[in-house]
Amino acid sequence: MVVHALARAVTLGAVLLALVSAAPAGAQTAVRVLLDGRIDVLGAPFLLAQERGYFRAENLDVSLEPGTGSRDAVARLAAGDHHLGVGDINTLIRMRDENPAVDLKAVFMLQDAPPFAVIGRKSRGLSEDPSSLAGKVIGASSADGAAAQWPVYRALAKLEAAAARIESVGLAVREPMLASGELDAVFGSAVSTPVVLRSRGVPADDLVVLAMRDAGLQLYGDAVLATGAFARENPDALRAFLRALSRGMRDAVADPAAAVDAALRRNEQLRREVENERLLRAVQTVHVTPWVRENGWGGVDPARFARAIEQIGLAFGFRQKPQVADVFTGEFLPDPEDRRID
Repeated sequence: MVVHALARAVTLGAVLLALVSAAPAGAQTAVRVLLDGRIDVLGAPFLLAQERGYFRAENLDVSLEPGTGSRDAVARLAAGDHHLGVGDINTLIRMRDENPAVDLKAVFMLQDAPPFAVIGRKSRGLSEDPSSLAGKVIGASSADGAAAQWPVYRALAKLEAAAARIESVGLAVREPMLASGELDAVFGSAVSTPVVLRSRGVPADDLVVLAMRDAGLQLYGDAVLATGAFARENPDALRAFLRALSRGMRDAVADPAAAVDAALRRNEQLRREVENERLLRAVQTVHVTPWVRENGWGGVDPARFARAIEQIGLAFGFRQKPQVADVFTGEFLPDPEDRRID
């Protein structure tokens, strides 16, 4: 497994990054951050924190680098390529089971609700009933978190193992192949994938979004992940980073137009109307949930997290089931009042 192999590469790269980032007193701390995909509006909290000087005010020199998927980000972080990153928490849970020596933890939950979904077309025989997936061809990218949850979703929705044929596709061609009729459905994000498909000419009334959480999926989504080396060498810098990020999140929610502008300045290929809708859907469905409104963003509900780990075990069978504390720590979170929704 590619993720398994990369996870065991936590050696020289992580040590070197820790040495580089351990800056003298008074100097800025360098922080390399790997995003989970291209620069777009879903990374707006990071972009705004950088543009508005929030990182700089915390004495941090932050570089934001595009990634190639939320699952791939976990493997690259585990290999020591970056200090921090945005990655799929569920991939980390499985990785820690396969290799308990992986020195990586989630430190800030970004997606309180999982965006994972199967998105299909009514014209290809899909309906809101998961059983309509029987016999269909579903495009799956190995870099995408939703595809990885298919065995869990299948168990929760009581679908047969051979209910559908899974076809491996690249992340970049996933939506185009569904739009052109080469696939019946794809694994993707309930936030982004329908918006992208409509921008490619698929009629809104032809789309079906089977959100996995509707079948009882308890999983979380993307989180900020930190290498153990960086957290140990720079605990104050990590706390400062999350304070600045929390300010960026507040700005993105309060001023969506500014968030979209920040993304467009960094990526001229983006379309304003598409990014506007993606941000709105993200805020409403995965970021600002009822739990987040009550408790603030960044943290987790330990009982729910434990249930999520149990659900992953339904499909994958842990060697030694990780505990919540093995995967997530709230040690570096900003004060609760700094994480509240205004």
